[in-house]
Amino acid sequence: MMLTEKLEQLKALFVEMEQAMIAYSGGVDSTLVAKIAYDVLGDRALAVTAVSPSLLPEELEDASIQAATIGISHQIIKTHEMENPNYTSNPVNRCYFCKSELHDTLKPLAIKLGYPYVVDGVNADDLHDYRPGIQAAKERGARSPLAEVGITKAEVRQISKELGLPWWDKPAQPCLSSRFPYGEEITVAKLQRVGRAEIYLRKLGYQNLRVRSEGETARIELPPEQIKEFVLKIDLPSVVSAFQEFGFLYVTLDLEGYRSGKLNQVLNRETLGVKA
Repeated sequence: MMLTEKLEQLKALFVEMEQAMIAYSGGVDSTLVAKIAYDVLGDRALAVTAVSPSLLPEELEDASIQAATIGISHQIIKTHEMENPNYTSNPVNRCYFCKSELHDTLKPLAIKLGYPYVVDGVNADDLHDYRPGIQAAKERGARSPLAEVGITKAEVRQISKELGLPWWDKPAQPCLSSRFPYGEEITVAKLQRVGRAEIYLRKLGYQNLRVRSEGETARIELPPEQIKEFVLKIDLPSVVSAFQEFGFLYVTLDLEGYRSGKLNQVLNRETLGVKA
């Protein structure tokens, strides 16, 4: 199917909905959904961003700026997944409990405000990855317009670029809890030190990165092509000193480089409940 056809189908979905609340993180996927929803529905579309310790303050600021640029009404709510031990114990299905909390908060709000649909930014590629949060959203009646019409991550960026959205190439930024290996307890202090470390590296000019936290060790992941430049250009002792001020004892550089979902490689088929 041509991309223009998919875009028209996406618009048609919102025409049918008549009103929609968007679970809006400020990422490129949910921002495209918010853009199209607003173009079709105007003030009958509402973007809602959930705030918790797992969201960087800079990400919230970006979300607010992008919503204002689009023109869509934007509301901020608080979620409390950090109060749920099923989440903070960081099991392999941690995202299920995160999205359960999100949609258990959004759904009553949508009903109260008169929105018959809550939609998210899940795209077609997400359906082929290990995303337990998708199940939680579906159980609570949320819809995923991008996935419904078969729009992939690359197509999200292409459409966003063609629409002139300046954030079309914005790096993916999942919640900070994704920086920890499964089974390691997540705390607010740990989230904060990871967040501060990533902000520090971004200020040095590196945008597409992760700081993985394992115990007292920070592992920096950069795109493979940037690793040599980082080692030669950056004052490494200063980085170590800064990270230690944030609360880490040790700082390492991942020589394989950044790869989305890297921590999922420890999961085997039995863990995921997949039959051979």
